[in-house]
Amino acid sequence: MTESAGNPVFRFVIWLLRRGRSQHQSPDPARYTVQSPTSELVTVRLPDGRLVEGERAESHAADGGAPNARGLNPTIVLAGPPDGSRGPGRRWYSRFPRWLRWTVVIVIIVAFFRRAVAWALLAALSGTLHFFGANVHLPHVSFGWPWSSSSGSSSTTLVGPLVLQKIQGIDKPALGTTTFNFLFTHKVNKPMGILPCWYSATFYAVGHASATVNLNPGPSWWKASTGHYKLKVLTQPSGSTPGEVAITMALPLPQLPQTVHDVSVDNTLSKPVSSDHSWTYPGLACGEIIQPQFSQSVLYSQAQSEAFTQATTVKSVTQPLIAAAEKEATTIIGGNFVTPTLNALHYKVSSFTIRWVPPTPEG
Repeated sequence: MTESAGNPVFRFVIWLLRRGRSQHQSPDPARYTVQSPTSELVTVRLPDGRLVEGERAESHAADGGAPNARGLNPTIVLAGPPDGSRGPGRRWYSRFPRWLRWTVVIVIIVAFFRRAVAWALLAALSGTLHFFGANVHLPHVSFGWPWSSSSGSSSTTLVGPLVLQKIQGIDKPALGTTTFNFLFTHKVNKPMGILPCWYSATFYAVGHASATVNLNPGPSWWKASTGHYKLKVLTQPSGSTPGEVAITMALPLPQLPQTVHDVSVDNTLSKPVSSDHSWTYPGLACGEIIQPQFSQSVLYSQAQSEAFTQATTVKSVTQPLIAAAEKEATTIIGGNFVTPTLNALHYKVSSFTIRWVPPTPEG
């Protein structure tokens, strides 16, 4: 035993085993040198679980890369101060994926502007279905911003221009037509020697005339300063109950027929009612024996001229004609443009009034 202990080979093996165990217990501190920016502190977790703030990287460089003077044996390296808080270099939201962050932002925007988004989507869908000829009943969603108050002035600002835009899309005038009857006389002179000879006949005629209303007098007519268009919101929509609006607008007075071609005569209802003639010779009647033949074109032209006079000067004809034109204009604007537009915005028309004013040169 003593001989083995003094054997150089045996002592060399023992030395190698001790050195290997020493290296295993005290690793090279160079392996754990923390390469971090000079402005960032690092934290090491010791085998016993404690967190200790490490030295800056430049401190190792200053002493030639010597091991930690405290003789610590770190196992985990953490960036930041020992309390575990993160440094200012990284934002809190960077831990979430980009697609998740954008999804959250879009959801918040849609939720905040949900009324405007829903109204725009339904309007686009309604237009698309109408373009393809599909008649589908869509729910009513009123337009509104999140900051819009429930006052009537705010809603008037939103609803009013939409209704006016529909009115300005009208591309044809309104026609008010009336039918009236009248009598006219046609006389023809026929020479018979030195004595005069004439023949006349009185006809019953039925005429048709139309008055026109310019439903869209132009942009200058609808300027706010003219007061030709006013929309007032009386109540706001609430759930399934629609809101109410009152509309007053002004239009140029109906225009009576301008030329004889604006009136017509119904030949099927026109007929002669009486005739007269002159007597030139005893027992020989000018009209009875020599009856002139009236040309239809001549009779129609005379009847048309008489109908034009009736439709422009006789109150019993002009008043019903103007009333028919005003009624037709109210039906077209109110029934075909104003009411459907407001119903789509979940409103109903409480009152709709049209004032008739003389046309202006700008209109």
